[in-house]
Amino acid sequence: MSMYLNYPFDEEVFVQSWDSAPDPAKTAMIDSGAMVEDAMIASRIQNDGGLYTIPFYSVLDGAPDNYDGVTDIQATEAAGGSQTGVVYGRGKGFTARNFAAELSGADPMGHIAATIGKYWAKQRQKSLLAILQAIFGITGASGNAKKWQDNHSVDLTSASANPYIIEATDLNNLATKALGDNKNLFSLAIMHSNVAKSLENLQMLEYWKYTDANGIQRPTALASANGYTVIIDDGVPAAAVGGDGDNKDLTAYTTYLLGEGAIRTARGRVDVPAEVYRDPSTNGGQDTLYTRIRETIHPNGFSFKAPSAGWTNSPTDEQLAASANWSVSFDPKAIPIARLITNG
Repeated sequence: MSMYLNYPFDEEVFVQSWDSAPDPAKTAMIDSGAMVEDAMIASRIQNDGGLYTIPFYSVLDGAPDNYDGVTDIQATEAAGGSQTGVVYGRGKGFTARNFAAELSGADPMGHIAATIGKYWAKQRQKSLLAILQAIFGITGASGNAKKWQDNHSVDLTSASANPYIIEATDLNNLATKALGDNKNLFSLAIMHSNVAKSLENLQMLEYWKYTDANGIQRPTALASANGYTVIIDDGVPAAAVGGDGDNKDLTAYTTYLLGEGAIRTARGRVDVPAEVYRDPSTNGGQDTLYTRIRETIHPNGFSFKAPSAGWTNSPTDEQLAASANWSVSFDPKAIPIARLITNG
């Protein structure tokens, strides 16, 4: 058995601890129903390469014929399409000195597992936000791309000479514009703390509470507004924009609306997700823990196309975030993903 920080290292036990370590951001998104594990995707990426294809049938359409005993009944061939996703792989190593100052208590390996779990949770969220940013950059003069571009992104800062602060009706207006009579598909809003503060000031934001071990109710980082579960995260896009007079330091904040199953995720095959290596020479001797992941985060209704240049078996962060590598596969009215841009 390998040793790490003078403690036995069991890869299987460590990975189980890593998987079960507290992960508030990931748990909140999965529990909300916006990001879900997809069994079909999981089965496809266990042995295949970095790209996978999911077929789907188009909605049946066409006018019926008159059934009068005389008129022939015309048949319309069922149509379909597909969407393509991508698996990305990432690896990270940590030397013993990175953890030595943090170790405490009687369960150092448990502490390390929790620390790495939080690290990968942050990276996973960065990947999700980069992909969302990418699909909102998709443009087109007609078809699904045009409908997506026109209806699923609303920038209220561009139409106002003054800072535009989110108002009580904005989320509902966005949901209606994006999905119309399907707007009930939205269930989750991810927003910056400054936007959440504005909703608090409007008395529209209610924080969820939990009861601690002493029986005291405490607020959580989750809230609700307009019937949506609200996740407050300052990692959402927040771009500095110019202004005149007293408004020289404006920021444009992006708020995302997501629906149940809007984001699909699955883990790919990794034969050695974690291992340790002892280097007896460097720095007088040091231990390094290496971790690896392969997974997919896929916005349902879109397709990823591998770029013609610079492509390997795993997309880079830049390739995941490039709008040119994504296209719209579904009718946008069936895609519960939208964004709102405000100054607060």
